[in-house]
Amino acid sequence: MAKETKTQNQEVVAEAISKTEVFLKNYGKIMIASVAAVVIIGLAYFLFHKFAYMHKVAEAQEQMYHAEANFRAQEYELALNGDGNVLGFAQVIEDYGSKAGQSVYLYAGVCELQLGKYNEAIGYLSKYKGKDSILAARALACIGDAYVGLGEYATAVGYFEKAASRADNIYAAAYLLKAGVTYEEMGQDEKALSMYKKIKDQYPQSMEGYDIDKYISRIQAK
Repeated sequence: MAKETKTQNQEVVAEAISKTEVFLKNYGKIMIASVAAVVIIGLAYFLFHKFAYMHKVAEAQEQMYHAEANFRAQEYELALNGDGNVLGFAQVIEDYGSKAGQSVYLYAGVCELQLGKYNEAIGYLSKYKGKDSILAARALACIGDAYVGLGEYATAVGYFEKAASRADNIYAAAYLLKAGVTYEEMGQDEKALSMYKKIKDQYPQSMEGYDIDKYISRIQAK
């Protein structure tokens, strides 16, 4: 019985080997070609990323240097548009896109905001997709500032409140204050008061917190 079972197993193995040989004969070249194609594509991507893409990233970041220096000096027009010798953020974005890093959109948006070009500021700031929560909150608040500049207060307060939620730290107080002042401008004192009380309750140690009682008293006195 054991001998018969062994013979059956040998036949099964032999049949499997035979089928494998037939399969390889029919499809072996296709399999080899497919594997080779995957290897070539992977190698091409690696080489592109290492020598072309990363070179562009380094080049873009180098071009950002002078624009960042002008930004720190509050030379916003120069930082944004350059001077013909060095690039500004706008040209860096046009030439390199996000290869310069997400911060380039934040820089460009703040420059446009400082120059009073609110729609352009919103366009740049909306493209900022950085993961840092503090900078992301800053971008949202700047969009809110731009909408205030356009007189679109209802949209602006939404961005200020989003910024406060995103920051969720002492920086949030500044965004809540912006929301409160904007609500007051809209004649919505109760909502403004809720923003001010939130600062008083949650961020009493912030700069805004030290001064918030005068805002609360102003509304309560009406």
